[in-house]
Amino acid sequence: MGRPKKKHQSGAATAFITRTKAVKRLQISLKDFRRLCILKGIYPVEPLHRKKAGKGSTSNRTYYFNKDIQFLLHEPLINKFREFKHFMRRLKKAYGRKNLNAAARIKKNRPKYKLDHIVKERYPSFIDAVRDLDDCLSMVFLFSTFPQTNVTDWRFIQLCRRLTVEFMHYVIASQSLRKIFISIKGIYYQAEIMGQIVTWVTPHKVGFVHPTDVDYKVMKTFAEFYTTLLGFVNFKLYNSINLKYPPKLLLDSEEEKAGDQPQKSLVTPENTQKSKKKGKQNPRQEAKLNRFVEKETFEERLSALTQSLKTIGSTVDDEVQLDHFPSSETENPDGIEQAKLEMEKMTKFQNLFKGLKFFLNREVPREPLVFIIRSFGGEVSWHESQAVGATYPETDEKITHQIVDRPSMETQFLSRYYVQPQWLIDCVNAQMLLPPEDYFIGAVLPPHLSPFVNEQEGDYVPPEKQTLLNRQRGIDSGIDEDSENDEESENDDDDDEQSGDDVEEGSSDEDDESDDDDESEDDEESDEETVKRKRTYKEESTSPKKKKKKDQNTSTMSVEAGTIEEEDVDKRLQQQTAEERRLAEMMIPKKKKRLYKKIMYTKKKKTQEALKLKQKRHAIDKQQKLEKKKQKV
Repeated sequence: MGRPKKKHQSGAATAFITRTKAVKRLQISLKDFRRLCILKGIYPVEPLHRKKAGKGSTSNRTYYFNKDIQFLLHEPLINKFREFKHFMRRLKKAYGRKNLNAAARIKKNRPKYKLDHIVKERYPSFIDAVRDLDDCLSMVFLFSTFPQTNVTDWRFIQLCRRLTVEFMHYVIASQSLRKIFISIKGIYYQAEIMGQIVTWVTPHKVGFVHPTDVDYKVMKTFAEFYTTLLGFVNFKLYNSINLKYPPKLLLDSEEEKAGDQPQKSLVTPENTQKSKKKGKQNPRQEAKLNRFVEKETFEERLSALTQSLKTIGSTVDDEVQLDHFPSSETENPDGIEQAKLEMEKMTKFQNLFKGLKFFLNREVPREPLVFIIRSFGGEVSWHESQAVGATYPETDEKITHQIVDRPSMETQFLSRYYVQPQWLIDCVNAQMLLPPEDYFIGAVLPPHLSPFVNEQEGDYVPPEKQTLLNRQRGIDSGIDEDSENDEESENDDDDDEQSGDDVEEGSSDEDDESDDDDESEDDEESDEETVKRKRTYKEESTSPKKKKKKDQNTSTMSVEAGTIEEEDVDKRLQQQTAEERRLAEMMIPKKKKRLYKKIMYTKKKKTQEALKLKQKRHAIDKQQKLEKKKQKV
């Protein structure tokens, strides 16, 4: 027999480790341990059996996997944390002794570390990094709006701002924006990047209050990792569409080619006056100041988002038609047609605002609207005094839409629409240009529906969403016209029937009233007239199909030119899916039929609830109409 195993020497007792033991093993402080776990992506776990993992104790403790802590032992960041601890001790001692020269020398030798190797470890492929961009973008956009505090340094805020502007420029250049939704928390965006759907939130610039009951140090460690990740992703994305990184504006490169060199001295007269008061500046200081001003002006122009970026090499034309080579006989032709239709829809959607010129008023949030308009091929500008980057003035006659968020305007141009900002977002979510009449100045806006909600079969669909879906399918106008035509035809038929009855009654009355002494010729004439009227009525009432049949029977056979029958691909695909579903229901085995019936029962319940909600909405709308009529009276 082998040796008996001792208690707590295998299984869950060795697979997990408590936080206190992990900190002791790594020989770092709890603060550094938290930072290290956030950067490396190691999180606490919940064991299945707490008693086994705790070696008999059931106290409330945080557990980690033992293999993760073993992995952290070889991390080079631990040595950097120890160096930083030693640096802070030396700096405090220098300040305590009031030795400012030593403190300045120690500050210059501050230890620095990079997180490049951690990004490569956590994301072995680029697609993995793109999939994890949701939280990354939300955090970096949030930090770009922060004020300068003890925790958030102004350099770090500027870094976040630069990375977000670079990412927005990529989305504009690649036209990958898909959905937008404005909520109380902020503006939600959804983009399709490298086949992956990425969703992020940007806070409102006006009215957004930064909370005080949040641990900003923990948030900063997350943001520190996310900035390095976003830097790598931006570099890769820019190279994928042949854009130069770091980004350069196309106008600057054209000016350099033409020979218009930028000004070497950017010192303003205010700076010269200050220098006279303080004394003469060194040429080094002047050059440093010029570089700083150049950098600031470039960043302002880049963050305006109105100018396109410089590309590497030759640009590829947008309208490229790809040849199709069928690979095998089993390839589905319906699938190819559907893919072509989807591609055409996507190209139309990406160029939704192409050919339109927009002008933004002062009260409108500038950056999000510029980002939306430019992502869909539109041109945009604003007042020159508002910000840098305005491309044309308000008096430009080619402006088609002016975005306004005020109840009235004194001067208006007849050649443009004055629309509220919601029109842009609703057009993007509907993937079509909506009628601007509902969004004019002072108009009550329609409800702003979320594009992230997808109603399933049997769910309640609001009437506003239903009308929007009908508009997308092109059903809205067609149904109304057909219904009106049908009503008119029914009314015409009723009128014809009434006239026919009146004719018959009139003829019978005339026959009754006629005297016996009248001549037989007059009677014959009246009978012939009534017969003719009846024949004409019958011919009018008969359908065109019956007429065709009679013509075919009576007329001689003839050959006519054939017409191409237009086949509706969408309708055929719907019929095919319905048939496949019916066959799948027939093939369900008896064991699973009960479960299928339960699912169908829940679906029926949902439809009943949806009908109740529709009836309630209908009753509320009726009450509102009655109240409006009463108010008018």
